[in-house]
Amino acid sequence: MVSLARIALTLSVFLLAAGPLSSQEGEPLTVLHAGWLLDVPGEPPRTEVSIVVRGERIEEVVDGYVSREGAEVVDLREHYLMPGFIDSHVHLRNELGPDRTLDGLRNDETDVALDAARAARVTLMSGFTTAQDVGNTVAVATALRDAIDAGDVPGPRLRVAGQAVSPTGGHADVNGLALDVMDLRENRYACNGPADCRRAVRELVRGGADVIKITATGGVLSNTAAGVEQQFFRDELEAIVEAARMMGRRVTAHAHGVTGINSFLRAGGASIEHGTYLDEESIRLFRETEAYLVPTILAGVTVAEIATEQDWMPAAIREKSLAVGPQMLDMVRRAHEGGVRIAFGTDSGVSTHGENAREFQLLVQAGMTPMEAIRSATVVASRHVEMDQDIGTVEAGKFADIVATSTNPLDDVAALMEVDFVMKGGTIYKGN
Repeated sequence: MVSLARIALTLSVFLLAAGPLSSQEGEPLTVLHAGWLLDVPGEPPRTEVSIVVRGERIEEVVDGYVSREGAEVVDLREHYLMPGFIDSHVHLRNELGPDRTLDGLRNDETDVALDAARAARVTLMSGFTTAQDVGNTVAVATALRDAIDAGDVPGPRLRVAGQAVSPTGGHADVNGLALDVMDLRENRYACNGPADCRRAVRELVRGGADVIKITATGGVLSNTAAGVEQQFFRDELEAIVEAARMMGRRVTAHAHGVTGINSFLRAGGASIEHGTYLDEESIRLFRETEAYLVPTILAGVTVAEIATEQDWMPAAIREKSLAVGPQMLDMVRRAHEGGVRIAFGTDSGVSTHGENAREFQLLVQAGMTPMEAIRSATVVASRHVEMDQDIGTVEAGKFADIVATSTNPLDDVAALMEVDFVMKGGTIYKGN
């Protein structure tokens, strides 16, 4: 039976229009003439380079401006080229606003799918050619991922988690509504006890999840005054990580409070999303376990701005927004100085889709260089999402995921807010 999500995503092809600017029929040959190329972020850029693309992959990168018989030549000699960006933490299903709770009650899976397809296109057009969606319905997330892979819907290549595993009443469960409404809308992946949490992981894997996302602590945007510290018991965390490992999946954890951060890292978790209140012990555990931090500074800045400038947030959410948001810049500074591996992620959906690149500026404010910030969204993030054999650098054999700006992002990282050219998998989506 065809799901509502699949029908909605098929319809989105017609509603969203503005598909790719070049065909992928057969094995088209394209040569990009790059005036400046940051082929491996972290290493010095190259100048006057040609990138030969056959089909969806890079065939060769050569010095000088060359052509190939039958190739389309794209003149980017006045531009600055680099790998397509990777956002390790997005929520394509919606955006934060005063109607968020109401929309969750009145929108069905079809509405969610259409909104997600629209957000995916906006994300791609802003230069993010890969993203990890860590909070959506399993049906919509997997349908969107597969439709993008098939070329039916424009968007970044996706890794998806589906819904988050949460303790009952925790951050990813339903909160703040009438009891009978919450009983109808509860998260089926909310769990209690090790056995039940193993069940939740296995159901997500059966549904097609690429990665398991959990809420190891309370969260800012759950309408409950439960704080932001640890909410799973230790044996539950260990059961989740073990069950995921046995099913070939890694686990990433939403975690603000230090108790949840450290407990999850000790349980063998692969990465922490947010990490607001990490301490020196956390930094030691990150280094020891080689886990990644996905800081999402933009989310913290966004909720603090909304709480300060607008009045629609419920009291519990507003209080947490004002307490948590301002901590995140200093957290990243300490993590960076401590040698933690930082992978780029925004939590877009809390912030506005398409403004993902604002995170680059915030990372620089937190003490990273523009080169380090770009590396976090390419080389480091590609390893974090387990796709570094295919993406993260502009090298022969990898997917032709390439973006370009008209000014040098190493001089001013704000240049990444305006990308002029986007190629994903050899197809030009923006700027021919």
